[in-house]
Amino acid sequence: MATSVSQRFSFIFRQPLRSASAWTGVKEGPPDPILGITEAFKKDTSPSKMNLGVGAYRDDNGKPFVLSCVKKAEEAISSMDKEYGPISGDSSFTKLSAQLAFGDKSSVITEGKVATVQTLSGTGALRVGAQFLQRFFQFPTATKDVWFPNPTWGNHIPIFKDSGLNPLRYKYFDASSCGLDFSGLTKDLSALPDGSAVVFHACAHNPTGVDPSAQQWGELSKLCSSKNFLPFFDMAYQGFASGDIDRDAAGLRQFVADGHRPIVTQSYAKNMGLYGERIGALTVVCDDAAQAKSVESQLKILIRPMYSNPPIHGARIVSKILGTESLRKEWLAEVKMMADRINTMRASLVAGLKKEGSTRNWSHITSQIGMFCFTGLSEPQVERLTKEFHVYLTKDGRISVAGITSKNVGYLAAAIHAVTK
Repeated sequence: MATSVSQRFSFIFRQPLRSASAWTGVKEGPPDPILGITEAFKKDTSPSKMNLGVGAYRDDNGKPFVLSCVKKAEEAISSMDKEYGPISGDSSFTKLSAQLAFGDKSSVITEGKVATVQTLSGTGALRVGAQFLQRFFQFPTATKDVWFPNPTWGNHIPIFKDSGLNPLRYKYFDASSCGLDFSGLTKDLSALPDGSAVVFHACAHNPTGVDPSAQQWGELSKLCSSKNFLPFFDMAYQGFASGDIDRDAAGLRQFVADGHRPIVTQSYAKNMGLYGERIGALTVVCDDAAQAKSVESQLKILIRPMYSNPPIHGARIVSKILGTESLRKEWLAEVKMMADRINTMRASLVAGLKKEGSTRNWSHITSQIGMFCFTGLSEPQVERLTKEFHVYLTKDGRISVAGITSKNVGYLAAAIHAVTK
């Protein structure tokens, strides 16, 4: 029997209404540890406060620094359109990025064995690379394990975990010497299943600033060959670590020369100061050009539902700098200047600690490299630095050396000595 309009409405209104939001069970997550340091720093009214947590270069006045070559490149591209770029990014950018990583004369470049795509900086490169592993790599374990140095950059673990992989750790840092635990590292890698995926920091290891020597990179390459590992190089600091783009890529290039086919991620945040432009690249080294074409097609399929295509402005800046001889030369000088300033601050901090009367061995501050330094300070010592001296750093004792200037290095040395004597 047909129902009347009033009966139908009566039935609708008798249905129970949802009494709570669909998001009632969502709990507030913990704040990002680095951003939390910056927020606390901003609220501090002390004129002596120092922010040594942020991973961004600062000049000797503690101010953000825009490279001269970047300004010139922006002026040169100012008349370009703002149309969508390809899914894989600017073709000039991807070509020049691969050449920067592997060297112009590398056989993987000259023979077209690389599949390179533009990404949303190094973080985006890692995410796309992790998703590519998740979809195509033949893991030796059902849990899809990927191995990282202990410690590693804080964002590595969530990136790979959220990509459906299982991040695990191998020994890397020796807390007693604040240096590399090479014996523990090689022992752990030797015990991994053959065919494992292993992540390496190409240079300026974050957070420790501890890198293998050239000889150790060679030994690691041989070990990885014997175990048939897939090396995954995260290269966020090429040129910014030592001031020499070739030296900073030497470990990666050793692996390639030895026949490895690694995955490589790059970032232009630090070495060109393009933090907010979010410019990076992902490269998969392949057997031949045909395989590279297939891999690139699958990377594009992964990228399309993620963010469709990458931003063009920053990629054009990088392409203009790397592709223009005068700007490239200027960039190489500027990136060396930034690296040199950081190394100068390392030496000044050690000298300041000695001047304060510290008898501890602080040589690791100058033997480590890159923006970050693992000071060896304990968590209680870090807490004292922040509460008593308004010096902000991560709880594990990592400092961004770029936040030190000639004006505050003496104050920092006195503060560190006060909490360690």
